Amino acid sequence: MRNFNYSAIKYQKWDSEILGLIAAIYKEAGKQEMYLKQRPEELDKLVEIAKIQSTEASNAIEGIVTTSTRIRQLVEEKTTPKNRDEQEIAGYRDVLNVIHDSFDAIPITKNYILQLHKMLYSHMNNPLAGQTKNVQNYISATYPDGHVEVLFTPLAPFETQEALDRICEEYNRVIGNMELEPLIAISVFIHDFLCIHPFNDGNGRMSRLLTALLLYRSGFYVGKYASLEAKIAKNKDLYYEALAAAQPGWHDGTEDVVPFIKYLLGTILAAYKDFEDRMALVEIKLPALEMVRRASHNKIGRFNKQDIRELCPTLSDSSIEGALRKLVASGELRKEGKGKNTCYFGVR
Repeated sequence: MRNFNYSAIKYQKWDSEILGLIAAIYKEAGKQEMYLKQRPEELDKLVEIAKIQSTEASNAIEGIVTTSTRIRQLVEEKTTPKNRDEQEIAGYRDVLNVIHDSFDAIPITKNYILQLHKMLYSHMNNPLAGQTKNVQNYISATYPDGHVEVLFTPLAPFETQEALDRICEEYNRVIGNMELEPLIAISVFIHDFLCIHPFNDGNGRMSRLLTALLLYRSGFYVGKYASLEAKIAKNKDLYYEALAAAQPGWHDGTEDVVPFIKYLLGTILAAYKDFEDRMALVEIKLPALEMVRRASHNKIGRFNKQDIRELCPTLSDSSIEGALRKLVASGELRKEGKGKNTCYFGVR
């Protein structure tokens, strides 16, 4: 059985990159707290958009998809699921809502993790919902020539429940005793969770939900207003590379978790930067045309309407579309493609 001792982590020497990321995150968290106190009425729209982005992105990473319109309707609970994918999306929405609303009342224990997993599958008939895996699972890669390679073998089913108990106990102890920087403890916990891979299905999505839960409980609320899942999905190759780099030696406790810590801290910081960019546009109350103009100046290369919507959450779709048409007509932007494939880029 793999041994877990989070107290030993405090003796590790962290390089300047990790220390710099932690310092930058605390600085951004302080700025966000100021926004939360001074402009709470302007943040509701950001919460709504972040929920939609998080639900869409986290499921899409696992190949669970539906249309953008259906995603929005499902997250806003204006429709019911039509198929298996939409049932899984609705379950993710439910868990995310509970975490958003009650994170301070959800202890980090095996039983609560199992309850969240059960809720994840509450819209479908999954007999293993809320139960740890009953068969050995593997983390593998499928290559272009069709061959499959096992990259990592998680814990065996008979070891899984005890391991979940242990990482929860270790995490709660070092956080409760203030033995370890929370951002480090969160990263290590999520990495261990992914290496345990406790469920037959839903491990990746549960890891992202637990990341949000742990961050909120430690006072890092960025995921409520700027989707962490969307940042992961946009560069998912980096996520898999960091995980693969940190897994060797995990079973005997000799793994180097630093690549995963750096990846997760970098993702958290990037989400905070997104939040700041959005608030800068919301705060100055510009006309729609000027808001979309400034948002487009923040984009490098091609972008679409959804990219602008993320930066301009207070604008309606029709206002964004109208502003983009005017910017194209004036020659400030160029338009390519049609329908869902429509994109824009700046003319410098």
